[in-house]
Amino acid sequence: MGKLKAKDIGRIKPKSKCCKKSTRCVKCPVVLHRLGKQDCGSMCKKDFQKVLDKARKR
Repeated sequence: MGKLKAKDIGRIKPKSKCCKKSTRCVKCPVVLHRLGKQDCGSMCKKDFQKVLDKARKR
């Protein structure tokens, strides 16, 4: 999958179910929903990484 960019959030197809690991994967529907609530398109790389890390935590 490579590095994730803020502008690519809308194009990622979520997995069907959450895998329930300790740190959620990037394609998890929960993570994508949380990122969708944020305005990721206008964020710089540093801010986006912080939001992504927070969205992936349990």
